[in-house]
Amino acid sequence: MGKVVRIGRGPATVIGRNAVSQATLPSRRGNRSSRESAVPEAPDGLVGLFCFAEGFLAWKGSWIILRSIRSVTAALLVATSFAVPGNWKESQNKEVPAAETFREVRDETGRTIRVPQTVKRIVSLSPNQTEIVYALGVQDRLVGDTDYCDYPLDAQKKPKVGGTISPSIEQIAALHPDLVLVTKLNRLETVQSLAQLGIPSYAIDPHTVDQITASSLKLADLLGAPDAGAALAGSIQKRLDELQRRVGSLPPKSVLFVVWNQPLISVGKNTFIADALRHAGALSVVETEQGWPQVSLEEVVRLQPDYLVGASSHSENSSSELESLTALSGWNMVDAVIHRRFAVVSDAINRPSPRIVSAIEDLARQLHPEAFADGPDLSKQKLMGQIFPVDPVIGSRPGVFSRHRHENSFSPGVCACAR
Repeated sequence: MGKVVRIGRGPATVIGRNAVSQATLPSRRGNRSSRESAVPEAPDGLVGLFCFAEGFLAWKGSWIILRSIRSVTAALLVATSFAVPGNWKESQNKEVPAAETFREVRDETGRTIRVPQTVKRIVSLSPNQTEIVYALGVQDRLVGDTDYCDYPLDAQKKPKVGGTISPSIEQIAALHPDLVLVTKLNRLETVQSLAQLGIPSYAIDPHTVDQITASSLKLADLLGAPDAGAALAGSIQKRLDELQRRVGSLPPKSVLFVVWNQPLISVGKNTFIADALRHAGALSVVETEQGWPQVSLEEVVRLQPDYLVGASSHSENSSSELESLTALSGWNMVDAVIHRRFAVVSDAINRPSPRIVSAIEDLARQLHPEAFADGPDLSKQKLMGQIFPVDPVIGSRPGVFSRHRHENSFSPGVCACAR
């Protein structure tokens, strides 16, 4: 007597010594008999029933052939229709989501990283890149930043992952970012820890105002916002061209940019701040290759800058910091101190982000007021009503930067200023 057994992937009916498995049935595209063609298509769950119905039954040694295959099949369809899940058809038609695609890009430190084709979740570990994200209008993708990402004000509301130098890797990972934005100021250990977790990090490292624009364009392309990047770059260039038209032909003022006053720290000629001074119609009297050099009072007396320049979130505080130099021994030999030639700009000059242009415009007006006598104070209009937050590297004393240095950053010895 035949019995039902399982061979391969489907049920079979044993007929004598021969067994037919569902896995060995002929293809539907092969030759089919008229009887086979009359059997309706059915879900996989019913195929075994059809095989059994179309098989042969053994009874008392006599072979009985089922003559009404068509009727049996119809009856089986009716009987089992209520057993088929209602969403079977929907599940068959449901589209399978496409696998996420990636691309390789090179950041400004020369590292090649692999990022999703569409970046949806961003964590920023640098205040200047946070500002660029907002300038590009993609802040809705920013799911976290540092305690020092304080501009614009909305950035202060984002989830915080700790400081710029030593952020919490656990908090970053908990935000499930597609990309983390960093600079050379961030520690190498941070970047390596992120890489071990499979989280890519992208660094920028601009050293001039033009490079700030270029970095913004690259970031815009990376984040899928090339049109916003082009518009931003065009706006920056238009304002810089206007400044060049006004002050480009004027003799530049010699200035000492005061980063810190005790000890006296200034800026080297290859920093983005020194380049910002040049766009404002000024030249730093410090010409060293070192990024953030310590300068002696004797050297300042010898160089005799036309102006002392400082930056602060509140100009009156920075002004008082510069004026406090008059009480220090030896500073009364510096003409700029004697005649109170101080220029104070917002701390936007401290960060390599698009906002630096506002500080450049403001400084140009203070150093070359005659060049702006025929037009409105556009820089003041742009700054009006805005409260410039304290820069992440400004210490407890307004108007000066922190001198803290980090040997384990991307660039050993780099000053914490302006990043």
